[in-house]
Amino acid sequence: MSAATMTYAAHARAILSLGLPLVGGHLAQFAIGLTDTVMIGWYGVEELAALTIAAMYFFTLFLFGSGFAWAVMPMVAAFAAQQDEVLIRRATRMALWWSILYSALVLPILWFSGPILLWLGQTEAVAGLSQAYLRVAGWGMLPALWVMVLKNYLAGLEHTRVVLWITLVAALANAAANYVLVFGHFGAPELGIIGAALASLLVQIVSIILVVLYALRKLPEHQLFVRFWKPDAEMFRRVFALGLPIGLTTLAEVALFAGSSVMMGWLGTIPLAAHGIAIQISTATFMVQLGLSNAATVRAGTALGRRDADHLLRGARVVVALGGAGVAVSILAFLAVPDLLMTGFLDPEDPARAAILQAGRGFLAMAALFQLVDAAQVLHLGLLRGLQDTRVPMLMAALSYWGVGMPAAWVFGFPLGWGGMGVWFGLALGLAVAAALMMARFWRHGAAMVPGDAAGSRRAA
Repeated sequence: MSAATMTYAAHARAILSLGLPLVGGHLAQFAIGLTDTVMIGWYGVEELAALTIAAMYFFTLFLFGSGFAWAVMPMVAAFAAQQDEVLIRRATRMALWWSILYSALVLPILWFSGPILLWLGQTEAVAGLSQAYLRVAGWGMLPALWVMVLKNYLAGLEHTRVVLWITLVAALANAAANYVLVFGHFGAPELGIIGAALASLLVQIVSIILVVLYALRKLPEHQLFVRFWKPDAEMFRRVFALGLPIGLTTLAEVALFAGSSVMMGWLGTIPLAAHGIAIQISTATFMVQLGLSNAATVRAGTALGRRDADHLLRGARVVVALGGAGVAVSILAFLAVPDLLMTGFLDPEDPARAAILQAGRGFLAMAALFQLVDAAQVLHLGLLRGLQDTRVPMLMAALSYWGVGMPAAWVFGFPLGWGGMGVWFGLALGLAVAAALMMARFWRHGAAMVPGDAAGSRRAA
C-alpha cells in the first residue's frame, strides 16, 4: 500500500509497530537509572546522595550532547524515503564525529567535577564521592553518545526492535554488574559507588559493541565506517544546525525539572521525597509518549522525504490519538490508585510514610493534568523534528519552560503560598504553553514544510 493511500488504521498499525519497541526501549533505559538508585540506596545514604548529584551532572551533559544523535533520526528517515544510502551514511557518520568532539570537550568538566560541585553548594563528602564516580563513569560519555547516534540511525530506518533488545540487554547487564561490583558478591571487591560507575561504563561498552555489530552485519550497504576519517564539511554543518537546537531544547527541559526539585527542597524533606516519587512515576508513564514521539519523528521524516503532506497529516492525527489513549490510562491510574503506585518506593516502617503518601496524592493528582500537556508538547515536538524544524521549537521551549514554567512554579509555590502543589502547577502551566505553541506551529505550518524541503547534495564522502 503506498503512502498516499494508507488508511488511518494502516497508519495506526505502522506507528504501533514502530513505536512500541521504542516505548519498551525507553522504559528499559529508565529501569537502568532506577536500578542504580535502588542498589546504591541499599548501600549507603551518603553514597545515594552522591550518586543522585553525579547522575544529574553526567546526564545533563549527556542530554545536551545527544542533540546531535537525535538529529540523525529525522535525517535518516527522510534520506531512506529517498532511497539515498550516501546521505544516510554521511549524516550518521558526522553525528559520530560530533560525539567524539563533544566528549573530548566535556571530559575535563567530568574529571574536575569536585570543585564545581563544591561551588554549587554540595558538601565536601558528597562532592568527593561524586567526583570519584564521574572520573570512572565519564569515560562512558563517548560510547554512550555513539550508542545514541546508532540507535537513532536504526530507528530512522525503522529497525526499532533491535533498539529494544539492546537496551534490555544493557538493563540486565547493569543490574548484574551493580550487584557484583557495588556489594562485592561472587568474590569481587566491594567497591560501593565506584562499582556503580564501573557497571555504568561496562554497560556502555557492551551496548556500543552490540549496536555496531548489528549495523555492520544487517546494513552493510551503508558502509558507516568506510573512510570514517574523511571530513565532510557540508554534512558536519547540517548535523550541527539541526542537532544544537535539539540539545538546547532538551537542556532547557531538564533544567526546568532540576529547578523544581531545588524548590521542593526549600519546602522540606517530606515534600521533596513525595515530589521525587511522583516524578519517577510520571516519568515512567512519559516514556510511552516519548516512544510515540520518536515514531512520529520517523513517520514525519518519511513524509518529508516522499514530499507527501497527506501522509504527514494522517499520521499526525493517528499518533496524537494514540498518545491521548495513553494519557487517559495514566490519568485513571494516578487518580484511582495513587497509594498503590507510591508504596513500592517507601519502607512500610518509615515513620514519615503517611505524610509522604498524603503529599504524593496531591502531586499525582496534579500529574494527571501534567501528563495531558506534557504528551501534547512532546508529540508535536517529535512531529516538528521529523520535518527538521528545530530552531523555532527551541525558542518556544525556552520561552515556555523558563519564561512561564519556572517563574510560575516559584510564584504559585511561594508568594501565593500553594507550596508543592503550586510548584507542580507552574510546571504544568509551562508545559501547557509549550504544547499550545508547538501544536499551533505544526497544524498551521507543518504541511507547508513538506514540499519546500531541499534533499541536499548526493556527493559521496
